[in-house]
Amino acid sequence: MPWRGSKNPYHVWVSEIMLQQTQVDTVIPYYRRWLKRFPSVKKLAKANQREVLRVWQGLGYYSRARNLHKAAQKVLREFNGNVPNDLERLRTLPGVGRYTAGAIVSIAFNGDAAVVDGNVKRVLSRLFNLQYDVKSPQGEKELWALAESLVPHGKAGDYNQALMDLGATICKTQNPLCEQCPLKKFCEAKKLGVQEARPVAKKKKPTPHYDVTAGIIRKNGRVLIAQRPADKLLGGMWEFPGGKMEKGETKEMCLRRELKEELGIEVKVGKPVMTLRHAYSHFKITLYVFETKLIKGKPRAIEVADFKWLPPRALAAYPMGKTDRLIAESLINHS
Repeated sequence: MPWRGSKNPYHVWVSEIMLQQTQVDTVIPYYRRWLKRFPSVKKLAKANQREVLRVWQGLGYYSRARNLHKAAQKVLREFNGNVPNDLERLRTLPGVGRYTAGAIVSIAFNGDAAVVDGNVKRVLSRLFNLQYDVKSPQGEKELWALAESLVPHGKAGDYNQALMDLGATICKTQNPLCEQCPLKKFCEAKKLGVQEARPVAKKKKPTPHYDVTAGIIRKNGRVLIAQRPADKLLGGMWEFPGGKMEKGETKEMCLRRELKEELGIEVKVGKPVMTLRHAYSHFKITLYVFETKLIKGKPRAIEVADFKWLPPRALAAYPMGKTDRLIAESLINHS
């Protein structure tokens, strides 16, 4: 892990944000690429959002990148470019919550701060055989209090990283390696044989699925792309315009309605080009892509942040989600 051992608060901050809901092996190349392009808070703060999202592209959960960018600008503006070294000021930064602030303070500044992430929840739930839902508000409160009571004075950074590593490599979600665990003699859940039933969690609801459409609209050798609103999923990213099907609609009806609502244009939906499937954190989609002809009106940014007509080769410079990137790559390859 290239960030391990670093006391640079900016490096610690970037790594912790990237590691939220993303596996280590996935993060490593993105972390290296990010620091090569944005080696300091100042470099990040002065970059434009399109470049920030382009470098982040493929890592997912794009609000993390937008918040990092905004937070860097705040650090430059309010803290003279220096990442704060205390929990209170760190938590005023966009995207920095209780866990991230604790990680930065303990690892970069050796402050006595606790961390509670998924790995730590699992270790403590098993070690103390916690029988409450650790994701409930009361459960979170009690777990944080427990974590804070255990932090060793002057050694929080090493302790927190060790605890997270223990959860990631030994005290795993399924089939934990209990016989290799240095805490096996003290683990209450292991003594009772209930380690795989900890932490206690509510049963997950079925993952919803949505059918979505997108149109490839051409004009004089260019294609139309739209920028998603900043406050929506994939905010700031670019896409081939379209949207989610409503009950009773055909795919063609959906695409015509969405393009009218978002861009104020009327279109003729042509032949299907491809069908793509993708899973997000809380839902899944099937995306139906059509050749689409503009028949009336000029595009306007009604329910989108912006739009552009671009030659296919220029699409590579615009940050997109996974499915739209696949469409763009197909257009680039065939141009």
